[in-house]
Amino acid sequence: MRAYVLHFEAAIAAEVEGFAAALAPGSRVLDAGAGEGQYAGRFAGHRYVGVDLGVGDAAWDYRGLHAIADLRALPFPDGAFAGALNVVTLEHVTDPQAVVSELARVLAPGGQLLLIVPHEWEVHQHPHDYFRYTRFGCGLLLERAGLAIDSIVPVGGYFRLLSRRLLSGYKFFPPPLSWFWLMVVAGPALLLPLLDGLDRQADYTLGYICRAHKEAKSGYADGYAETP
Repeated sequence: MRAYVLHFEAAIAAEVEGFAAALAPGSRVLDAGAGEGQYAGRFAGHRYVGVDLGVGDAAWDYRGLHAIADLRALPFPDGAFAGALNVVTLEHVTDPQAVVSELARVLAPGGQLLLIVPHEWEVHQHPHDYFRYTRFGCGLLLERAGLAIDSIVPVGGYFRLLSRRLLSGYKFFPPPLSWFWLMVVAGPALLLPLLDGLDRQADYTLGYICRAHKEAKSGYADGYAETP
């Protein structure tokens, strides 16, 4: 039931797990915008590096990160990573193109990028919340960074979005009114995702999961440039 209601979060978890499984064991992986490192465990068989600016949430513990750094100027050499992920972080940076270009720079030829961004989402992590993204905006950022796009997939359509918004409405009421709200809307809200196939374009979506890669060049063995 949790995965049904929190569809976006469940899709993210599955995508990160699949991304980790597709990378060669022992390869170096960058989690850019790692927060508290919630995905570190998914990369136990890799050389995981978590980086964040450390300003998103005052209550978070950033001490487990490998580096506190601005994603617009990553402290790593060119081609240092076989894979990189940036998960619902790009809305919190002031120059998204610079960040995506930096991710492209530190990827080795053949390196893989997992980028996940919100489209219809509430403002969060005040005041560090600046952007929302369409599929076309994602494509533009990736192409301008010189990356080859593999897929840009919406996470649900209008009816999943509406379901999520109805269930979130309890936040505007104090108890017991918040409980009453959930009692009233829970039934219809839980049925709405069953209609999601009607939104064939999925222009009303919670967010996008993007896969891209840095095209391999001659002179690099196995598409991965090792760094000391």
